[in-house]
Amino acid sequence: MKTAFIFPGQGAQTVGMGKDFYDNFDAAKKLFDEADNALGYSIKKICFDGTADDLKLTANTQPAILVVSVIVNEILKSEGVTAQIAGGHSLGEYSALVAANSLKFSDAVVLVHKRGQFMQEAVPVGEGAMAAILGLDDDAIIKICAEVDEVQAVNFNCPGQTVIAGKTAGVEAAVEKLKAAGAKKAVVLPVSAPFHSTLMAPAAKKLAVELDKIKINDAAFPVAANVNGELETSAATIKQNLVAQADNPVKWIACVEAMKNFGAETFIECGPGKTLSGFNRRIDKKIRSLNVENLDSLKKTLDALRK
Repeated sequence: MKTAFIFPGQGAQTVGMGKDFYDNFDAAKKLFDEADNALGYSIKKICFDGTADDLKLTANTQPAILVVSVIVNEILKSEGVTAQIAGGHSLGEYSALVAANSLKFSDAVVLVHKRGQFMQEAVPVGEGAMAAILGLDDDAIIKICAEVDEVQAVNFNCPGQTVIAGKTAGVEAAVEKLKAAGAKKAVVLPVSAPFHSTLMAPAAKKLAVELDKIKINDAAFPVAANVNGELETSAATIKQNLVAQADNPVKWIACVEAMKNFGAETFIECGPGKTLSGFNRRIDKKIRSLNVENLDSLKKTLDALRK
């Protein structure tokens, strides 16, 4: 039986995340310390003692979630639970690549911190928006977004939930059109930029420069790429995909299908929240989904795996 590790993206963060791991596992202490040294400021302090607003800043959110996600991966490995394949949603793809030994942990922490900065710089706060569209099929959403300037579908999360992004006024106009077309619900998301839209092109260019500075290795096992849902191990392709990922849609349904087709029967969500486990249930009810975000969920997952 093959196991997939899946890693969450932005929005899963909570103040206090990772603290019980830090208090109980040397691996967690080591990784938080390594992250603080690489960043030049304490992501540990922001995770444990910061405000929700501090943690919500994109340049903090991204390294914070990556650190906690990688810690979960290390703890599971120490318990004899290993992945044969991995994937991650947006930022989570970087965590998956660390798990697959394609990216060095300290490089990835700095990279996603900069990625957060670049994304925020690409579109000033207030000028871009995102909205989750519920209960309308993807083709209808894509068609209606094409009728509105600088708005597009950017996250294909699960059947019945697709996220759009673009200029704020355009997203607001698209939301009204989508509701009129039969969307059950349209929720403007509390984010600071229109992630994965073409408006992120300046961020993608800056990210390419940073990726040229670090060593990327072939992945030890396949990682599903957000940009196309294909399984990749080649360092050169992984690098291209990470650049493209910044200003292209996240095809998460395709990623899950690719991991299933590879033979993954158990999916373990590594990191804060249960968002991806929820998507799994909508994609395929037969997927066995577990999650590890704290000591309690670690125990439950290990107990479930040992049965």
